Amino acid sequence: MTGTCGTPTAVLDVEGAAAPPRANGELVFAEPWESRAFGMAVSLSEQGVFAWDTFRDRLVARIAAWEAEAGPDAPGFRYYTCWLAALEDVLVASGRLAADEVAAHSAVLAARPAGHDHGGHGHGHGHGHGHGH
Repeated sequence: MTGTCGTPTAVLDVEGAAAPPRANGELVFAEPWESRAFGMAVSLSEQGVFAWDTFRDRLVARIAAWEAEAGPDAPGFRYYTCWLAALEDVLVASGRLAADEVAAHSAVLAARPAGHDHGGHGHGHGHGHGHGH
């Protein structure tokens, strides 16, 4: 299921609605959270938490819903927003997460300042962040 560098090969669609964005054959992530969401979905599927086909079906459904609402060529499409929503869908459907937990965690993460990927702490781990504290 994974290639020589740990990159998923057999599970990813190359064409069609579920195919992730690529440039020169390489996966493209516009923001760090996108690569994390990608890795979580692949890892959880490889661990047997859910079937990849189930995830792919939810991803295609999420993309189709976005296109139906906004139009297939509308600006602002974010593939990995649909990816993350599909991941949440399969985790809730499998009973691994409750829908209210997803909503609560999403609200907390959305409230964080941009570029601040960790909870509040005293920065006693040997690096600064250049964001004023």
